[in-house]
Amino acid sequence: MSIRTNPMKAIPLLLKRLRKVEQQANLDDLKSVLINIKDVFFLVKKNEEELLDTLALVDGYIRKSNIRKLMEDKEKLCKKIMDSTQKLLPRDAIEATKSSSKPFQDVNRAPPSSQLQNIEEYKVNYQNLGHLCHKRGFLSLLSFPKNAITSKRNIFTWWMGMGDIDGEEDGEDVFVELLHCNLVVPHRQGKCPHVNKFKVNPWVHKSILSQNDKNQPFGIYSQIVSSVRANDTSYSNLILDQREAKLSDELGFEYNHWRSIFNVNTSYVKFGFQWMAKMKHLEVLHLGRWLQHSSSHHIEVESEEFLKELIDHEYLKYLSLRGISRISTLPKNIFELESLETLDLKACHNLETLPNDIASLKKLKHLNLSQCYLLERMPKGIEKLTELQVLKGLVIDSSSKTPYKISDLENLKKLEQLSIHIAREGVIEEGDFESLEDLSTLHHLKISWGVSTLMHTDVKIILPPNLEKLHVEGFPGQNFPEWLMPHKVPLSLKELNISGGKLNKMDHGKIYDTLHWLKILRLRYLKHMNVDLANLKMLFPSLCYVEIKHVLNFTHFEWRDNERN
Repeated sequence: MSIRTNPMKAIPLLLKRLRKVEQQANLDDLKSVLINIKDVFFLVKKNEEELLDTLALVDGYIRKSNIRKLMEDKEKLCKKIMDSTQKLLPRDAIEATKSSSKPFQDVNRAPPSSQLQNIEEYKVNYQNLGHLCHKRGFLSLLSFPKNAITSKRNIFTWWMGMGDIDGEEDGEDVFVELLHCNLVVPHRQGKCPHVNKFKVNPWVHKSILSQNDKNQPFGIYSQIVSSVRANDTSYSNLILDQREAKLSDELGFEYNHWRSIFNVNTSYVKFGFQWMAKMKHLEVLHLGRWLQHSSSHHIEVESEEFLKELIDHEYLKYLSLRGISRISTLPKNIFELESLETLDLKACHNLETLPNDIASLKKLKHLNLSQCYLLERMPKGIEKLTELQVLKGLVIDSSSKTPYKISDLENLKKLEQLSIHIAREGVIEEGDFESLEDLSTLHHLKISWGVSTLMHTDVKIILPPNLEKLHVEGFPGQNFPEWLMPHKVPLSLKELNISGGKLNKMDHGKIYDTLHWLKILRLRYLKHMNVDLANLKMLFPSLCYVEIKHVLNFTHFEWRDNERN
C-alpha cells in the first residue's frame, strides 16, 4: 500500500517497514523523528473536524433561515473559523487559499500523460472520504454503467433505504463531498445553476475498479456470476443488469443473506418459488425503473406472488416497484413490514387498489403514489404516518375516493416535500388549502390540476411559511392567482415553476409590488401566454436563472446571470 493512500496510516506503515531494514543501517534518528510526529495526522484531522463543525453550524442557521441567530453569533463564529483555520494552515497561507480554485476537468477526454497522476489522486480522495457511509455511498454508484446519468434525488432515496443517511440534507452533504473530491461530476441541463443529475467521473470509475478491491461490496448479475463475500452479511448486495433475470436456487442464487437487490438495467424479472421468502436479511428491494426515466421503458415481473412472500421481513426498509407493469394490487402483508421507510409505487399504471391499513407503517418516511392513474382511491391512514418526510401523488377527489382532507396533514410535522393532484371531481372544502400554512417544515410543494374548466381556480391557498420551491401545474385560470401575489408568498421562496394550464400573463397588475427574493423561474408549456422579458425582469428583479419553453412567443429561451451564481 502506498503511504499516500491513507495519511492516518502513513507513519505507522513507515515505522513497520523501518523495523525490517534497521539492522542494515543506523536509522535511529529517522525513527525518532517519525515517532515524534506519529500523531500529527490525527491532530490535523481533529482540527479539520473542529473547523467543519463550525461551518456546519453556520450552514444550519442558513438552511433553517435563522438569520436572527446568525447575526447574534456572527462575531463569535468568525473568530472561531479563523482560529480553527490557523490551526490548519500557516498564517501566510490563509490569504493564498482565498484565490485558489480548481475547475473540473473535461472528464470525457483521456488525460495527457502529464495528468495521469490524477488517477492516483482520485484513489487518495476516495480513501480520505470522511465517513464510512460516504465510502459506501460512493461504492454503490460504481454498480451503474460507465457514464450513466443518475438523479440526485433517486440516489438520496436509495441511500436512505440502505441506512447510510437519515434524510436528503445528509444526502446533500455526502454528494457535496463527492463533488468536491471530483469523484462525481455534474450533468448540467442547459444553464441551470442547480446540479440535479450527475455521473461518476469516468476516470475515477476506471481507477477505483482497477484496484480489484476484495472489499468491493456488489455482486453483479452478469453471466450468473457473483463476487460477494459469502461470509459477510453486511456487504451482500445483488445488482441486476441483464435484460432478463431469474432468481432461483437452481440457478445458483441459493444464498439467503442478500442485503439489497437492485435493478439497474433489467426489463423482465422472474422469481423461483419461495425464493424471496428466504431473504430474511433483505433491507433494500429496488426492482423498478432507475436509470431510464422514460415512461416507454418497460419493466415486468412474471407475477405478483413474490410480494406475498415478503412475510416477516423485519429488516426491509426500502421497497421500489416504480414503473413495473402487471401489478394491480399490493397484498396486505406489505403493510406489515414494520421497518419499511420507503415505498415507491410511482408509475405503477396497473395498480388499482391499496389496503386501508397503510397507517401500520409507522416508520414510513417516503411514500410515492404519483402517476398511479388506475388507483381507485387513496388509502386511509396516510395522515397517521407521523414520520413521513416525502409524500407524492396525493389525490384530491370525490369524498368516496379521498377519505381525508388536506387539513388532516397537519399532523405530519416532519413533511418536507408534498405533491397534490386535484382530480376532475375533486371536492375541496372552504379553508382546506389554507391549512397548508401549518406545514412549517415543508420546503417543496407541487399542486397540479386535472381539470380544464374554471373549477377550483378560486381555491384559497396559503403557502407554507418556509417554502423554498413551488411547482404549479395545469392551473386552469387565465389570471395570475391571488395566492401567488408577492405579499402572499413567503420570503423563503427561491424557485417557482409554472407548467401547463391556461394562464395567459405573469403580470399581477401591481408592478411596484415585486418578488424581490425569487431566484429561479421556469415557464413551460403555456400555450396561451406571451412573455415580455423586460416586464418579467421588473416583476422578479433578483432572478439569476430563467427558462421559458413552449409558450406563444418562445419555443425555448434560457438565461443565467453568472454574476449571481
